[in-house]
Amino acid sequence: MMNLCTVWLATVLVLVGIGDSAHAHDMTPTYPKLVQSHLDGVVKTTMSIFNKRQDVQHYEIKVFDKDFQSIPFVTSQGIIRLDYLSKTTFDVYIRKADVSRATYICSLSKLQRDSNVRTAVSSRICSKIKNE
Repeated sequence: MMNLCTVWLATVLVLVGIGDSAHAHDMTPTYPKLVQSHLDGVVKTTMSIFNKRQDVQHYEIKVFDKDFQSIPFVTSQGIIRLDYLSKTTFDVYIRKADVSRATYICSLSKLQRDSNVRTAVSSRICSKIKNE
């Protein structure tokens, strides 16, 4: 009986997880390429983010190394305001000195503190930087 309950609970959790994943946001490209920017010693890439979540309007951008330690970067907005079913494009600038360590560009949904939704889940989408 215990094994049947465990299997049933695991199945429900997987199905709930699949349903929730359809509500996450998208960020492209999946494998961004870094190119020389207009500044010496700085490379850049252009990213797009699409908001598929009604409960989220803000996304924070971060750059990480392979161990998810923060890497310094610059973008026009650290936190992007994006309405439901809207898309925006932004540039990410990274120093050439940090390129060998930079592995991921991530967007993290920012939940409002006064949200009445107790089950709200933050989502993080990461694109892996294509270092050639």
